[in-house]
Amino acid sequence: MSVLAWLVGGIGAAAGSMTAAVYGLTVKAQKPRQLPNETVPPVPYEDVSWQSQGKSVRGWFMPRPGTVHGEASPVIVVAHGWGSNRSRVLRYALPLHEEGFAILMYDARSHGESDHYRTPSGLQFRDDLCAAIDWLRTRQDIEVNRIGVIGHSLGAFGAVLAIDAGAPIAALVTDSMPVRLATMIGAELRRRKLPQFPLAHLIPQFMVWRSRIPRAMMRRANPVKILRDNAEKNGAPVLLVHSRRDELIPVSELNLVLAGAPGLPHLYVEAEGHSASDRDPAFWPVVKRFFGERLKK
Repeated sequence: MSVLAWLVGGIGAAAGSMTAAVYGLTVKAQKPRQLPNETVPPVPYEDVSWQSQGKSVRGWFMPRPGTVHGEASPVIVVAHGWGSNRSRVLRYALPLHEEGFAILMYDARSHGESDHYRTPSGLQFRDDLCAAIDWLRTRQDIEVNRIGVIGHSLGAFGAVLAIDAGAPIAALVTDSMPVRLATMIGAELRRRKLPQFPLAHLIPQFMVWRSRIPRAMMRRANPVKILRDNAEKNGAPVLLVHSRRDELIPVSELNLVLAGAPGLPHLYVEAEGHSASDRDPAFWPVVKRFFGERLKK
């Protein structure tokens, strides 16, 4: 064997090993924690389920307090983030239920008690939310033109994509939303204590390939452009919330949105952490007023 052939063979073997290693990390990065729901709503609720692309999605529906038989209510859908579940976002649901809204909560596929999905992504969060709204619209006790959504983290990302897909969302609140795929992957790498470079660049490419997502679809999954176009068309009202002290999904994500779509309604809070915006004193007065003005008659 010549020295050149030996070198080429060695480089090929090393490249193959690196590819296999990155693919393995991509598989791990696309496998969210599937945490059980440890609590249930302390108010009357129904266990509900529906299908999202052939998989079962399970959730809770809380009728509006004091609803009489046959009366239709405005409703708010609560969409959790990556590695979370519906019980962990009861912190959003209960204050809004007390405000007089019906509430729908659910576990996205590969989360909580919903069915496993091989390649979860932000697009899957979009599809699961669209399926939830489609299910809501079959109920006689829902005002189909008054469906609001509050989404946390990747649940918010999926909700913005749902607006682009034509979902009939009458008002949307995003909290701690990531905007760039690299930011989402970077957050998962930090959670798993893995190096950002070069994985934060390589894994998104492997993820798109593994999920068989068309690149045109990935280019369209651009929250900055979607929100700018939505505002220009006087589409669904959107309120963007982010904490300046969020270390997992940095506030620079909201700044990026506002740089590309100036003038969008937004709220900076100071609560420490990625899942703590609702603890800031400014959060609930603004969020309740936003939903109240857009969903109540």
